[in-house]
Amino acid sequence: MQGKDADEKLRQGFNNWVLTGRADGMESRHLSIAEQTIRRMDLKPGERVLDLGCGTGWATRVIARLVAEGPVGFGQVIGLDISDEMIARAREASREFENILFVWSSAEKIPWEENYFNKVLSIEAFYYYPDQERVLTEMFRVMAPKAQLYILINLYKENPHSLRWVDKLGIPIHVRSENEYAEMLKRHTFEEIEIHHVPDESPTRVDYQGAGFGNAQELSDYKRIGALLLIARKPDFLTPPRGIEIY
Repeated sequence: MQGKDADEKLRQGFNNWVLTGRADGMESRHLSIAEQTIRRMDLKPGERVLDLGCGTGWATRVIARLVAEGPVGFGQVIGLDISDEMIARAREASREFENILFVWSSAEKIPWEENYFNKVLSIEAFYYYPDQERVLTEMFRVMAPKAQLYILINLYKENPHSLRWVDKLGIPIHVRSENEYAEMLKRHTFEEIEIHHVPDESPTRVDYQGAGFGNAQELSDYKRIGALLLIARKPDFLTPPRGIEIY
């Protein structure tokens, strides 16, 4: 399934997460690996950042504080998500921020100009995108020359404990290895590709009895292996404007 039908299925799936309360724990579940990744980004005041698959905007707000007004201008963060319910929650929780704009859109067609963002971050979203190749093309297009890309995902082949979720998520996903992702980035002419594992440093209760893992030891092993962080850089290259599109 590709295109509008796939996007609509994804929108409905994540809207349901919001309406059933499943989205409420996203920040706490991902906070440890997200904070470590954001520190690696070395964000500076004045930078322009895209948070792709922003959900309810919790990471967007962290970034917005770090890129706020500085010597090179007022930094801006764009949060984009396919779920209109997620975007509504994000806007409601971010009223105090003047440097955030939340956009409801498909990641396969980012409504932004070429060569704009200094950094692009995607937390726990990339494996959901039906056409990952198309999304990378769009990321590349909107990134400025020498801009950096950060893709953080905790479902991938090298962490076998994450694979038990595949049938439980209720939304179609891609299951790839870290090398498969690296090769994908190379095909899209990204440079300086790095592969990192980011351990989840949050504590695990010894009496854990959740539905996600069999027991506390399995959860601890999953956290120890960590999430996959892919880092890459766009070459010193200006993407030409795309042609006129007929709808």
